Amino acid sequence: SIKAIESSSKEDDTMWLTYWVVYGVFSIAEFFSDIFLYWFPFYYAGKCLFLLWCMAPVSWNGSQVLYRSVIRPCFLRHHQTVDNVLGNLGTKA
Repeated sequence: SIKAIESSSKEDDTMWLTYWVVYGVFSIAEFFSDIFLYWFPFYYAGKCLFLLWCMAPVSWNGSQVLYRSVIRPCFLRHHQTVDNVLGNLGTKA
C-alpha cells in the first residue's frame, strides 16, 4: 500500500490506501499494548473516535495527518532495507 501511495500515478484509492496503512500500524501497536489499554475507561469509545477521525472525508483527517507526520518519514528512512529484505525473501521462496 505504501508503494501505491508513493507511486507517480495518483488515483482515488490514495485516500483509502493511506487509511489502511495507518490502520495496519495502529493494529500492530494495539496488539502489543491492548493488555494495558483496555483497563483505561472509555478506551473503546476513544478507539472508535480515533478510527472515525481517520476515515473522515476531510483533508485533515487522522490517516493523512499520521501518515505524513509519522509513517512516511519512517518509511522513507528505511525503505531500501525493507526492499532488500523482501527481495531476499522472494529469491529464497
